[in-house]
This record gives sequence, C-alpha cells and structure tokens, in this order.
Amino acid sequence: MSGSGNASKRCRRTTRPRAAAGGALLCAVAAAFDPEAVAAAASDWWRTEHGAVRLIAGAVGEDAEVAAGLHFRMKPGWKIYWRSPGDAGFPPRPDWTGSRNLAEARLAWPLPERFSVLGLETLGYAGEVVLPVALSPIEAGRPIGLRARVSYLTCADICVPYEARLSLDIPAGGGTGTRERGLIAAFGKRVPATGEGGPLRIATAAAVEVPSARAIEIRLRADAALAAPDVYVEGAEDWSFAAPVVRIDADGRGAVVRIAARTAAEPPASLVGRTLRLTVRDGGRAVEREVVLGTARTAPQASAATDARSLAFVLLLAVAGGLILNFMPCVLPVLSLKLLSVLGHGGSGAREVRKGFLASSAGILASFLLLATGVAALRLAGGAVGWGIQFQQPLFLVFMAAVAALFAANLFGLFEIRLPGRLVDAAAAGGGGSTGLGGHFATGAFATLLATPCSAPFVGTAVGVALSRGTGEIYAVFAALGTGLALPYLAVAAFPRLVTVLPRPGPWMATLRRLLGVALVATAVWLLSVLAAQTGVWRAVAVGAALAVLAVGTGDAAVRRLRRVGAGFGLSAAAAAAALALTLWPSGAGPGGLRDGAWRVFDRARIAEEVADGRLVFVDVTAEWCLTCQVNKALVLDKAPVRRRLEGRGVVAMRADWTRPDPAISGYLASFGRYGIPFNAVYGPAVPDGAPLPEILTRSVVEAALRRATGHDRR
Repeated sequence: MSGSGNASKRCRRTTRPRAAAGGALLCAVAAAFDPEAVAAAASDWWRTEHGAVRLIAGAVGEDAEVAAGLHFRMKPGWKIYWRSPGDAGFPPRPDWTGSRNLAEARLAWPLPERFSVLGLETLGYAGEVVLPVALSPIEAGRPIGLRARVSYLTCADICVPYEARLSLDIPAGGGTGTRERGLIAAFGKRVPATGEGGPLRIATAAAVEVPSARAIEIRLRADAALAAPDVYVEGAEDWSFAAPVVRIDADGRGAVVRIAARTAAEPPASLVGRTLRLTVRDGGRAVEREVVLGTARTAPQASAATDARSLAFVLLLAVAGGLILNFMPCVLPVLSLKLLSVLGHGGSGAREVRKGFLASSAGILASFLLLATGVAALRLAGGAVGWGIQFQQPLFLVFMAAVAALFAANLFGLFEIRLPGRLVDAAAAGGGGSTGLGGHFATGAFATLLATPCSAPFVGTAVGVALSRGTGEIYAVFAALGTGLALPYLAVAAFPRLVTVLPRPGPWMATLRRLLGVALVATAVWLLSVLAAQTGVWRAVAVGAALAVLAVGTGDAAVRRLRRVGAGFGLSAAAAAAALALTLWPSGAGPGGLRDGAWRVFDRARIAEEVADGRLVFVDVTAEWCLTCQVNKALVLDKAPVRRRLEGRGVVAMRADWTRPDPAISGYLASFGRYGIPFNAVYGPAVPDGAPLPEILTRSVVEAALRRATGHDRR
C-alpha cells in the first residue's frame, strides 16, 4: 500500500523513453508547487474500529540514515503500549521482512503516559503518537522500499490485538521539509536523553529491603524547579513496580522518589546489585540511564529531615495561596457576607466579635478538610482529582444555588421566624439574621465552597505536591490552604477592635442588606448559568423557578397563611424534589462550547503537528464555573491587542472546556503537575513541550510568552 501524492504517482507512470524529458519537467513543476507530492511521505492508513496506523518518512538523501516513523492514531479511550508496558499489555513489534535496500531499522520510544487502573500500572500512549524509526540503507542515496508487519495491542475496557500490513516506497531526492518529517522530529524530541548530564539528573539509586517492604529509592536533582517527577523502571522482569511517591526538596530542585516493588518469587530475590534502566521525566524534561542499585541502609533516616523541610515549605506556600484566594474573583460573590459580618459587629463587645470570627474560621477549615476527604477518596479509588472539580457536578451546583438563594431571602427579610430545618436556620443566621455561632460557621463554609473553583498563585503548586504524595500530606496541605483563607478572620479574632470601633447597626443596615441580597441573587444566577452549560438551559430555568418557590414559599407571610396544614414546608419540599429530579434527568447538553471562531477545540494530539509546521499554539483551559478564567478572557484574551495576535498567521489558539468532567483535560493538566484552573500554556519551536503561564494573565505576559516560544525574543 504505497501512499505517495498524486503528482508523484504520475511521475512514476511516465516511463516511456520518448516521454522521459517531458516527465522530468512535469516532476520538476510538481516539486515546485507540491513538495510533498514528490516525497513519498506516508503510506495509506491501516484502519480498525479502534484507530489507525501508517508509515511516514522523508525522502532518501545522502545521509547514512533516513528518518521514518510508525504513526498511530487511537480513538478516544483507546491506547497502545510503551516498550515496557508495565503490569499488562505488549508494545508494537514491527517486522521489516521483505523490505528493499534496508540494512537496519531502529525504533525509538517517546515518553509514555502512566495509566493506573485497579491497582495495575501500565505505560503507553493515548490519542496520537509517532514512534521514530532510524532507517539504515544498504546503499546510501538509493530508494528504500519498506514492507512492515506491525503486531500491536490496543486497549480500553477490553484489549484487541492487531497486525497491520504497511508498505511505503521512499524515493531518492532532497526531501528536506515534508510535513511528516516535521512530525517525526516533534515526537523525536520527546525521546528521553541518555547520559550523565542534562537539566535532569539521577544522583543515586538504591534498593530498600526491609521485612515489611521492598522498594527502590532514587535521588533526583534538576537545574530548574521540579513540578511532578515520574520514574519508569525497566530491567527486572520478575518484579513489578507501583506508581512512585515523590517528595520534593524545600528548594524545589531535588526530590526523593520511592517506588514500591513486589514479586511473586518466594523467597524474593534481592534487588541490590541489579542493573536497571530508569527513565525519569518531569514535564517535558526527561533522562534515561542504566544504574546499578546499591543498598539504602541510611536513606530513610537521611531523607526524613529533607522530607520534613520540603513539606514545611509546601505548607508555607499553601498558607500564602489560601490568603491570596481572598482577593481572587471567585470569592467576590461572598464578599457581601463578609462585609455584612463585619458591619454587623459594629459596637459589639470584643468577646462576641472574637467568637463570631473564630466560628467563621472553623467553617472554612471544616470545609477544606471535607474537600481533602473527597479528594483523598477519589485518589484512592483511581478517579480523576483536581481543584474545584465539585463544580462539575450538577447536584453540587443546585445545592450551592439553593444556599445562595436562602442567604438572599434572609437579607430581603423573608425569614422573620425560625424556619423548619437546621440548614435553613443556619442559612438565615449566616445571612445576618442572627448572631448564632452556627450562622457564622455556615458563612465560613459557604465562602470556602465558592472560593474553590479557581486557582491562585501558590495554590496550584501546593495542591500538585499534595496529590503526588500520600493521604496525610493531602490533609496537611488542604488544612494549610484553609488557614490561609481564614487568616483575615483570625486577624479580626485576634484584634477585635478592628471592627468594634465601627458604628452600631441602624436603619441604614436595612438598605445595605437589600443591596447585598442582590449580590447573592447574582451569585445564584451565575451558578444556574453554569448548570445551564452542563445540563441545558431549560433545566437550569426550571431549577431557578423551583428555588424561587423554595425561598418565597417558606417566607414568613406564606408560612403564617399555610401553617395549619403544613403546606409551606410541603411546597418547599416539592420544589426541592423537582429541582433534584430535573437535575438528574439525562441530558445530552455538553459544555458551553466555543463562542468564538478564533478558538479551536482543544486537541492535544494536534499540538505537535502544528509546532512541527512552525506554528505557535496557545492553549487556554477554562470552565464556566471558573471566575478567574472569565476575568482573564474579558481583560486580556478577548481584548483587541492579544486577540489580534492569537488570530494572526502562525498562531493556533486552542480552548479546552473543563466545565464538565473530561479525563483528557485532567490528564493534560496533570502532565504539567497542575490540578486546577485557570491554566494556559504556549508551544512553539523554542518550547515544543509547552511553557505554562501564571494564573493571572496580562497582555505583557501573553505577548512575552509568544515571543519566547518562537525563539526570537526581542527583549
């Protein structure tokens, strides 16, 4: 199945002697207008219902080697395996029997992804990959005829073996710039470097052998800060290895990686003295090296102090990130509750102020610990974890909209009596209708839940480190984040005079309460708009109507009229049940989608191809529930100067919508050691593996990143 261009086929068909001169002229013209046509760059695709594979190459030159590749494209959810697949699977195995003018074909392996399913660890590729092949011809400069039988296994919930039969005739010629050559080169850059030097290094590797556990402990060093290191182990066929547990040093440029090892052999053989091949990666950096394992008798004691210092540094980052969250757009919807809480204490005693703000701080910390519990449970179950992913769940959005509506109803004066249900009581108290500690606690909890859709400086780093470690570290980091968010409350609790000197509440408070109630209604509407993006507009409208009935139907006047038969409570319960039913009803609605033709739908597999063609790629990971993302769009990305740059020639703008759960986007974020949004990255010839940008964008930040990606930074 030879797959050259049409003009190339016409050139080969012009074989009659009298037509030789005309055929040569035709080929020259074809080369001028269609360079890919004369370079037989790709075979036909060998397609299955789960994907496709083909051979790609440039033309034969005078070099001793010719660049070629096995180009795989898998359908969503399917993958193939790396050279060492892990606990299951087998890698692609090409057989070149029948090829012409081929002395040797050496296969290279770009960095794989890690797949963890039900305790099994496998390594492979999803989406798209090119396995570079270096061809050594028998006679340099002469055409090569490739014939390959490629056995490979592709897996999702089930595994299907295939054997592809591929054919490609590679002509002699210049062949300096085919698109396929660029694609091969792009994936070739992902093949790990070998040797001792480089920006990422293996300092030591040793076996830990104690009665209770066996493991490999590796010390890494890097020139730049580490984000989310990973290590792949090869060379011990009778052993299997778990996902690594990484502990990054306080300076960020070193780490200890511990990998649990297990074997079915009894008694287990020693790992000490074994020669293993280790592949270490951190984002786009990677190194491959053979090591002989020593004995880590003192490693646990030596690393304990380092681990403690590293964790202390991460906790400081988490506290700083939590504090910054108070000033992020995500917290603006609850600013009204904070303001009312402060003004409501005007003229109060110091003891009352202290108790109220300590209760709000307790609500914040309790909510963060609840989030930590959910994240730890998801992680142990093998699910996708991230910062703010609860906003991807329609039921959570309905609950939060209901809470906002109840807060607003209280501020409008609809709750004048004690209402049935502790949740409503707490909402009323939190809205300022009571000075109860439960209300202050609810205010802090509500502030936390609305603060988590967006990341902030230091938050992404802290959460990324926590999720790369154990359950204990997750709780510690989330508690530190909560402490940072609660610092303003704790400051008032420590110095109550900051608010006791304010004037006592008076008639002016009624007007202020109504204005702040409008802010909370806007919050509820925003939450319903996110729900609309997930489940459809009419469902969100129906839920909004049900919540309006819930707020008004349980108000003081309605309850007095219907108190005898309990219809007020029944009406509220019916409204809540309707909202729940409408939310659970199946919906085909997807995320909000792209509102602007300038943006392409995110396609991770296409990035390498675009960069190989010399273009820049700007990726924006966003969601309807991420207010900081919307601020970045409104103030930077959608403004004329940046917008024109992203729409210009040589730039491809991709937008990934994470409004609903998407494993592909979660995996993309995790590849950068990130678990929250907003997230932006720029790719280009100078940064083929991508350069992440700060959470808060500015015009200068975006333009500088695009300049650096070209490799022509003019600053």
